Amino acid sequence: MRDGTLPSQGSSPGPSQRAAEATRTIELALSPEVMPDLAPAIHRQRLVVEGVPSRPIDDEAIRRYLAELSGRCRMRALIEPMTHRSDRYGWAGWIHWETSGAHFYAWDQPLLFFSVDLYTCSPFDPMPVIEFTAEFFDADPVVASGF
Repeated sequence: MRDGTLPSQGSSPGPSQRAAEATRTIELALSPEVMPDLAPAIHRQRLVVEGVPSRPIDDEAIRRYLAELSGRCRMRALIEPMTHRSDRYGWAGWIHWETSGAHFYAWDQPLLFFSVDLYTCSPFDPMPVIEFTAEFFDADPVVASGF
């Protein structure tokens, strides 16, 4: 809406909103190499690290890992790491850095497994992060993908 107000619940979009939605460009790039860079002036770096830990991962381990990860990436933490446990899916953790942050997920069932997603607007060397993660969780195998 032009004045910044939102339509009331249950109302349908007006003609101009439908027209804008009909002309919106959305692109799904199945590979980072073919994704257009819409903000080349902003550095963005992502790293996904996944592995099979030698033992279950708990709240304390996630918090300690995320706090130490900040130093390994040379990122400045804005908050202490946070965690939450889902009875159905396991542990999740998050840390907010001045230049973005990291999410952590850990499963006990159906198998021991973890996945870490780092997103930064400041460059970092991925290999020390991957090696640190593998050592921290005594994980084998460990795989990673950066883009």
